[in-house]
Amino acid sequence: MKMKMHGRLLLGGLVALGASQALARGPAPAALPIYQSAPAVKAACDKGLLAAQQRLKALERRKVDASWLAAFDDFYAFQEDTQYPLDFMLHVHPSKAVREAAQACSLRWADFSSSFSQNEKLYKALKRAPTADAIDRELVIAALAAFEDGGVALPPKQRQRAKQLSDQLTELNQQFDKNIRDAGIKLAFAEAELKGVPAAVWEKAPRDEQGRVVLGVDYPSYVPVMQSAELETTRERMWRAKVNEGGEANLQLLDQIAAKRREYAGLFGFSNYADFNLRRRMAKDGATAQRFLDDVKSAVVEGERSDVQALRQAKAEHLGLAPEAVTVQRWDASFYTERIRKQRFSVDQEAFRQYFPPQESLAFTLRVIEKMMGVRYTPVKVKTWHAEVLAYAVSDVASGKSLGMLYVDLYPREGKYNHAAVWPLRSSATRIQRTPTAALVVNFDRQGLTLDEMETLLHELGHAVHNNLSATRYAAQGGTSVMHDFVEAPSQMLEDWVYDKQVLKLMQEVCPGCKPVPDALIDQAVAAKGFAKGSFYGRQHLYASYDLALYGSEPQQALPLWARMEGATPLGHVPGTMFPAGFAHIAGGYGAGYYGYLWSLVLAMDLRTAFQNGNKLNPEVGKRYRDIVLGNGGQKPAPELVREFLQRDSNSKAFFEELRKP
Repeated sequence: MKMKMHGRLLLGGLVALGASQALARGPAPAALPIYQSAPAVKAACDKGLLAAQQRLKALERRKVDASWLAAFDDFYAFQEDTQYPLDFMLHVHPSKAVREAAQACSLRWADFSSSFSQNEKLYKALKRAPTADAIDRELVIAALAAFEDGGVALPPKQRQRAKQLSDQLTELNQQFDKNIRDAGIKLAFAEAELKGVPAAVWEKAPRDEQGRVVLGVDYPSYVPVMQSAELETTRERMWRAKVNEGGEANLQLLDQIAAKRREYAGLFGFSNYADFNLRRRMAKDGATAQRFLDDVKSAVVEGERSDVQALRQAKAEHLGLAPEAVTVQRWDASFYTERIRKQRFSVDQEAFRQYFPPQESLAFTLRVIEKMMGVRYTPVKVKTWHAEVLAYAVSDVASGKSLGMLYVDLYPREGKYNHAAVWPLRSSATRIQRTPTAALVVNFDRQGLTLDEMETLLHELGHAVHNNLSATRYAAQGGTSVMHDFVEAPSQMLEDWVYDKQVLKLMQEVCPGCKPVPDALIDQAVAAKGFAKGSFYGRQHLYASYDLALYGSEPQQALPLWARMEGATPLGHVPGTMFPAGFAHIAGGYGAGYYGYLWSLVLAMDLRTAFQNGNKLNPEVGKRYRDIVLGNGGQKPAPELVREFLQRDSNSKAFFEELRKP
């Protein structure tokens, strides 16, 4: 599972997190292995795979007794420590040679893992393994499901085909991601073409031989251009470049991925991949997920139409034309949405950058978690994959106990993963005092964050916190190892914190020299938050419905399906564009699962009700949340965690009330 993030140099703020430099009690957090060359990657890969084979043979010979589950989980922990750092490097290492060596290694590990998931000896042993309590039983249930999903119970011929397909899908997904990561798209603009775009975005950018400004499609360039560029032609060029980022090659890869996933599901007797993939999640099947999405759509459809009308009016006024004489294009949406927010609510996202310097913003979000959940982040000096990466030891304030390690990679660079995500690199296992590690990867502007970007930062930190504050018995159940349609909820819950004045005042604790965000500006941001809500949820409905359709009952080709579905929306489809070529979520782990963002949001908004009425930083509520929801990871089913924390069954009331607000 993945998730991602961004920053800037700070002299005092990161140390001013209320953090002591004293060593935490308990085992020190494990530093991430760092590989500086392709040969070093290959050597580590060879050594790790050899050791894995040896450990696997020992596990196969092991007597199935009361200690067998622990031994089984020891193997899982070994694989995390050996494989995950190498897998991670292919997304973030500054050296292309190292990234390519890591990708080759990742494919070898995928081959090992697909064979492991079909290991009949372990599958049979797992069925016989003694279980002492509900946590043991939950581990067995999840592990048996993983073996069965890997094809262990299939007849030999189908089992062999399942392994082939699994390995091929890993390779196709990696190539899909690589095509985006290494695209290196650059656009040249005359300064006049950048009218309205903040100078900080482009004035220090490289120039071509004609003196034009050269910008990439990374988020610190893309978002300000789309929100601020006065010239429609500038916005259109930038939008088309971004939406086509993966290229024709990725469309072909996505078609192959969809076909192979369909074939894989067919080996298990399913007519489509969506039903196969969702059967162990809260939604249970594609039809249930789609009904939920349609309920969302019905709640926002009028708002979506109203938003488009407002954009048309804004464009007409801007161009001095009658509304019926203008057409709102896809590349207009961000620009005119921001224009309306400025006019109606006096909210300019760019205005927030002066209040949210990157590293100070990171320090602020860490301080939020410290206040809520009784933990401490202490900056530590360890070897990392890039000089600007920050590292923190996480500890418990009350006991001083070491809890885990957090890495943060804040800024964009060539060849780096170009969105925002968190990699859970190591999971907790209290039975062996094993502490977790997460890496938060973003791509922020060095000049500062907008309020939207601050919301993203807190969201991604939520994933890292889920990993770091896990206190599970078994590593296989650690942190984000939960039902996939719940995994976003703990992060989405925190997004609302950046709109709270009392929460934002914590910035002065970590950066006394930073200018406080004026209360009036926050009030305006809260008022503006509801504008274009219909368009936002309408777009999320489209993404999720497209994902379910691509992996649904009828075989589909990626681009024609997208063109048809996007064409049915108010802004329509732009011929010649290929958004699915960059839709990495559904080529990877969110395939037939993108609906989970909205499904999780229902749960997130319900969880948020416990923090209402000034309780966002309440340490008692935060500690309960930490212990019940985060601490248990996947060792209890997600609905049970929510019920225990809220002390009632979860419901969708808060979610649909928010959707229907004007």
